[in-house]
Amino acid sequence: MKKFVLMATVLATALFGMSIASRAATLVANIDVSTQTMTVSKYGQVMYRWSVSTARKGYFTPRGSYRPQWTARMWYSRKYDNSPMPYSVFFHGGYAIHGTGAVRYLGRPASHGCVRLHTANAATFYAMVKEAGFGNTRILVTN
Repeated sequence: MKKFVLMATVLATALFGMSIASRAATLVANIDVSTQTMTVSKYGQVMYRWSVSTARKGYFTPRGSYRPQWTARMWYSRKYDNSPMPYSVFFHGGYAIHGTGAVRYLGRPASHGCVRLHTANAATFYAMVKEAGFGNTRILVTN
């Protein structure tokens, strides 16, 4: 009887632990608006740290915790003069993490609210999101 109870306890603990682990995001992008950086972690290990540009004065980058809503290999802004947005990962309405040609502004606020990064880095992040899946990706935007 003791063996049965012990085995049941071990099995329940393993199942409970797996369910908690499965809820954790595989891929996490942490955008720090105050430092204009994006840190990408996979399974809790930092993979990349990139300079970004978030909203400049008069605009807003939403803070919070999000999951990707949709992606586009190439998107053109309907709101801002058909501006190209390569490797877009949309996370909150029309807000996205995407590549930019305006790399000289990376590291300081310059966007209309999206999170801009170097196009090569955007391509890397885009591929990581596609591989991990929307449900296993978390995007955190903090001050």
